[in-house]
Amino acid sequence: MLKTASHSDESRGRSALRIGEVAKASGLGVETLRFYERRGLLGRPRRTAANYRVYEESVLERLAFIRRAQAIGFSLDEIQTIIAESEDGRRPCGHVRELARRKLSELDERLRELRHHRGELARLLGEWDERGEEAGRFCGLIEHSRIDAREAPAKTLRAGRKNGGRK
Repeated sequence: MLKTASHSDESRGRSALRIGEVAKASGLGVETLRFYERRGLLGRPRRTAANYRVYEESVLERLAFIRRAQAIGFSLDEIQTIIAESEDGRRPCGHVRELARRKLSELDERLRELRHHRGELARLLGEWDERGEEAGRFCGLIEHSRIDAREAPAKTLRAGRKNGGRK
């Protein structure tokens, strides 16, 4: 059972949790919780007289929602919008479906690009295996290969990781 931060909160029927207790119960780090708070994902917790953050137990449901939404692929900005819509009394399900459709389309495009790049890399590796060692300033195999440097795979791989996966 979780310890509560304040007996007066218990007597009013509310269980109050300090940040360390929330971290332990949610499996998230204290710094992550502070970051989520700064981003507006958790709202503003109450503070004790000693200035400790005190959360209601309902924050655990919110954190579970955030983790679930991230696992699906939603960014923190998108999650924040979904939460805000819900708190405004709206049902964000239509918005969520549209976001998911867009994400699915983006993933399909990235998969097409990755399959193309994989094919190119496999072709190059086959050529390199036949050529063996090759002189060059850095690596002759790369320097003398038929590739379009403007379509480098690294560009595609990094595209989804920009801003921590957010676009």
